[in-house]
Amino acid sequence: MALAGALALVRWDIAERREGFQADARAAHRLLSQRAAQHEAILATLTLLGTAEAGPDHPERRLPALYPQLLRVLRRDAATPWPDAALQDAENRSRAARRAELAAVDAAAGRYTLVQAGTPASFALVVDAQRLAPWGDWPIVRGGPVAVRLVRDGQALVLQAGPDAATQPSGLTPGFVFTKILSADSQPFELQLQRATGPAQWPWAALAAWAAAVALATAGLAAWQRARSARRRAEDLLRLSQVSRLNALGEMAAGMAHELNQPLAAMSANAQAARRLLDEDPPELDDARRALVAATEQARRAAEVVARLRRRIKQPGDAGALQPVDLATAARQALDLLQPELHARGVSLRFEGQAPAALADPVALQQIVHNLANNALAALEAVPAGRREIVVELGEAEDAATLALRDSGPGLAPEVLPRLFEPFYTTRPDGLGLGLPLCESLALAMGARLAAAPALPQGLRFTLTLRRAAPARSGAARR
Repeated sequence: MALAGALALVRWDIAERREGFQADARAAHRLLSQRAAQHEAILATLTLLGTAEAGPDHPERRLPALYPQLLRVLRRDAATPWPDAALQDAENRSRAARRAELAAVDAAAGRYTLVQAGTPASFALVVDAQRLAPWGDWPIVRGGPVAVRLVRDGQALVLQAGPDAATQPSGLTPGFVFTKILSADSQPFELQLQRATGPAQWPWAALAAWAAAVALATAGLAAWQRARSARRRAEDLLRLSQVSRLNALGEMAAGMAHELNQPLAAMSANAQAARRLLDEDPPELDDARRALVAATEQARRAAEVVARLRRRIKQPGDAGALQPVDLATAARQALDLLQPELHARGVSLRFEGQAPAALADPVALQQIVHNLANNALAALEAVPAGRREIVVELGEAEDAATLALRDSGPGLAPEVLPRLFEPFYTTRPDGLGLGLPLCESLALAMGARLAAAPALPQGLRFTLTLRRAAPARSGAARR
């Protein structure tokens, strides 16, 4: 967006400056054409007013004072030849065409000569190109960046040189160019104007403002996207907690069915026994009474199972308070439950390093380690039995304790890593994508961080960073 906007600004600026240049060039062409027509009118007037002999009071003597661009006014009487053959040739052409004719162009001196044939005298004007432009009405800055030339037959009369090579801006194009023949048949010069352009003339202030505006807009958009992602993540975690609650309810329902099965079966057996005892003749009242008492006791036991279930439903996420925990001990306790599975799959378990005590919920910490170890076991199925390994790395930072679990599995693609903690995202065909997000939720609840990164030479490493527990005060420090 910044590049596209900058390109549009540069193109607009160039178009505006080109249009201004063209307008100035057209005005300059009009003024120079008027000057050329003025020269024709002067010569026509001189030939009409000319006499056979020149004198000090003849009008041509006063013309250079009136017209600064006229260096000299030359006169040829019938008996006097022109000093230059070019002037004579121009007079012959002028007499045939009945108009003024260009005699000579002296590019080195910056002047040209215009001849008008007449009777009894012919006249010539020597015009200074440097004074040809009417500077009072000239639309182009005098001595500015625009070069102005009059070109005829390869010879150029320079009206304005433009900038020198040292200060001329460099660009990929010749810049702004204007060419057009003067509107005077006697002086068919081609007016050429050129203005070099380049990056130095670009609207850098506007470009900087645009870049800053795009940067601010991009930063605002990025902040909005981060907030949106955080909101979505919070919503996903909320849905995850709801799913987790439903899963817990399912597990509790299965356990409740198992627990209720025995008291209900006992109730049914005692009730049937009491009925048989009452149907006997005479009825066995004492035995029937004992069977009913036993059935009542089993009903009370079933009620307790239901009451326990209700309490767990009301407080499904009731976690213990944070306390100092030895990370090595907690990790060993969690992994001891997986020893049969580790042994059956040929996975070696190794501990490295030491870590200080950390502030954690012991139950949540063991749940995280247990879940990460289960994921590692699933990943190690793709590795030959002799190379299956899980390493628990313990360490410490300035104010934190770390526990990392590394496996020697095949690892994951780089594009998968950023999505590992997204709810319902999984790379396992039989996975639900809930384990790692739950681990992250448990870690955040403890004020900890859980991160994933590739392990070398292969595998995956999950690092849990927890706050370090404050050291116990020494008795010797007390007064």
